[in-house]
Amino acid sequence: MNFISKSGLSFEEPLIFERSVAGREGYSLKDFTTHGANPEDIFGDDFVRDEITNFPEVSEPDVVRHFTRLSQWNYGVDSGFYPLGSCTMKYNPKINEEVARLDGFTSIHPYFPESIVQGALELIYNLQNLLKNITGLKGVSLQPAAGAHGELAGIKIIKKYHQSRSDSKRKYILIPDTAHGTNPASCTLAGFETKNISSGPDGYVTAESIAAIMDETVAGIMLTNPNTLGVYEQEICKIIKIVHEKGGLVYADGANMNAFLGKVRPADFGVDVMHINLHKTFSTPHGGGGPGSGPVLVSEQLIPFLPVPIVAKDDSGQFFLNYDLPSTIGRMKSFYGNFLVAVRAYTYIREMGNKGLAQATEDAVLSANYIRASLKEYFHLPYDTDSLHEVVFTNKKQSEYGVKTLDIAKRLIDYGIHPPTIYFPLIVHEAIMIEPTETESKADLDNFINVMIAISEEAKNSPELLHEAPKISFRRRMDEVKAAKNPKLRWYPEETKK
Repeated sequence: MNFISKSGLSFEEPLIFERSVAGREGYSLKDFTTHGANPEDIFGDDFVRDEITNFPEVSEPDVVRHFTRLSQWNYGVDSGFYPLGSCTMKYNPKINEEVARLDGFTSIHPYFPESIVQGALELIYNLQNLLKNITGLKGVSLQPAAGAHGELAGIKIIKKYHQSRSDSKRKYILIPDTAHGTNPASCTLAGFETKNISSGPDGYVTAESIAAIMDETVAGIMLTNPNTLGVYEQEICKIIKIVHEKGGLVYADGANMNAFLGKVRPADFGVDVMHINLHKTFSTPHGGGGPGSGPVLVSEQLIPFLPVPIVAKDDSGQFFLNYDLPSTIGRMKSFYGNFLVAVRAYTYIREMGNKGLAQATEDAVLSANYIRASLKEYFHLPYDTDSLHEVVFTNKKQSEYGVKTLDIAKRLIDYGIHPPTIYFPLIVHEAIMIEPTETESKADLDNFINVMIAISEEAKNSPELLHEAPKISFRRRMDEVKAAKNPKLRWYPEETKK
């Protein structure tokens, strides 16, 4: 295992996770017998052992230092620039965390009577209204727990809508090749088949290609806008008209809504259903397998199909969970979504206001285009179409020297920068997908740009540096195929390791 010294030089320290030493203890339990009781009497027979075998013997400092060390090895958005394209790894304001930790939010339970959680219900109700105002859509449920979960809810709503009209022949969903990767899976889980639509030479779907395939067997289309190239779907209004004229519905994947937030409302150009990623557009934590939130929003005609319950307000001003939607697709999650993620998003929206949200969009688009303009001389730009919140390059120029996109990404680690998304979208060979977000300063963007330029020069003059990267990280380049196929996910003592 490779580590970094303070001087920046790497060195080896064997068995870093093997801290167990016989006889070390990090706990102290009272002698139950002196109090006239046996452990079995207190804990029950099933929870008492005569001896614990094959378990680490470590002191309290050993444990604290181990987990502190792990935290220092981790890289997150609080550590530095995190330009993952399509994932929007923006900074999470700490006021969001402070509000989400208020006792009134953390000390309640979904089974509490509605009468004593009116504040929590009011927050959800208000957030529902804010999201409706932002999108122009008329109905919303905060129940979906993530973006893909919101996709599934939206596609199930489309299916239930057609079923309610006894329109059973609609079995296809159209999906462009620039869509997010979870779109086809969501359609399949909802019982649809998918038809792939190729984007045009400028990176967006043409109305002509949709007209050629849209018929009464198609239930709808899923559009990611802007798409995963960072390109705005320039013929979206024509496409939506074609789909609607044939009786289909339009699903907008709102994962990239931070590219037009406060500038355009999806309902205004005819979107029927969409999801929003609160854990991206509205600055709540994202990544690492933690909780997300993907509210699903619908036009007025689709409100009856939303998942239940919906938070509503009665004539007396009391908030309650409304289950009275006879055509609902049912529950999508236990209780009502990831509540504390909603608290964070509500805080962010209220803190930013309409002008602040629009400014965030302007800054995100400006940052991406600044990087695009600064690097297009050094890295190949596969699409010359104007881009918004993210930009996609490739390694075409560096490949002349035997350097792959993976090499570029690994070399960024040596410079203390998290790599951007690579090899996605799939339609771009050796893609390098960069999304700086609105939260990075010009100085940080300039540093990233200078590092990328330096790496492009290294690719010409010292390609072996990139092939061997990272060289000064605590862990060197791994066999990622082996790590995926044969992961080691738990600790075993040496004598029982399998």
